[in-house]
Amino acid sequence: MSSARPIRALLRGLDALHVLNEHNGATVSEVASYIDLPRTTTYRVLETLCVAGYAYRAKVDDRYRLTIMVRGLSDGFDDEAWVTQISRPYIYDLCKEIVWPVALATLSGTSMLIRQTTDHQSPLAVEKRAPGFRVPMLGSASGIVYLAYCAKEQRETLLDILGRSKREPDKPARNRKKIYEMLVETRKRGYAVWRRPRRVSDEISFSIPIMVMDRPMASLTTRFSCTAVPEADAIERFIPRMRNVARRISQDFVDQHDKNPLESIETDLAPLAGGSAA
Repeated sequence: MSSARPIRALLRGLDALHVLNEHNGATVSEVASYIDLPRTTTYRVLETLCVAGYAYRAKVDDRYRLTIMVRGLSDGFDDEAWVTQISRPYIYDLCKEIVWPVALATLSGTSMLIRQTTDHQSPLAVEKRAPGFRVPMLGSASGIVYLAYCAKEQRETLLDILGRSKREPDKPARNRKKIYEMLVETRKRGYAVWRRPRRVSDEISFSIPIMVMDRPMASLTTRFSCTAVPEADAIERFIPRMRNVARRISQDFVDQHDKNPLESIETDLAPLAGGSAA
């Protein structure tokens, strides 16, 4: 970690942005509760975001909401969209092979956002999740595998934010030793495992990282009933197939970005030239 002291006001502003994004708006009291700050301090943070143009206060219900300006913060980072587009045929083919639901998720704030899923195609999906569904970092196989493979600085930042959160699913973030042990074990296996208790049968999830240039771009996950498929059998049947699909998605992603680099540059420069590149 860097020896530079973090700017607390900036961290508070980012925490507030995350809350507004996750809850589609919130009151001063709600934000203060989520980020564990006094109401007066939270009010100043939110008003600063309004002055900067990233938020506004709705007169109807006094809730702060994000403006379209926040989209500018992610300009140039469309890799997740590329991975999503490339992965679609692969995860549907994988679902046909293993029958259990398959999903692809990417990091979104401090949670994992499902971008593609075969839940509505799999006859074995008990809960039908759709793209846009979020799962917690430390309460899902996809989140754990992402943390295990991301850069150290990013991992520490995410754990710092989760540790300050009052949200129930991320309370384990305060026990760093257990988290590190879990992440080390995940790296040794090469995939994450998460068990979710259910009334009839526990649900187990396996998640594989989709690596591009030594960083996790997304996670590939399947979930199944442990009474229908014993975990040892699932490891033998699912993991090799999932690894193969993750490799193919990663390779296709690299190939797409390496293909016709000059054409990509011309397309990017076209608006500056006042027309289309010929």
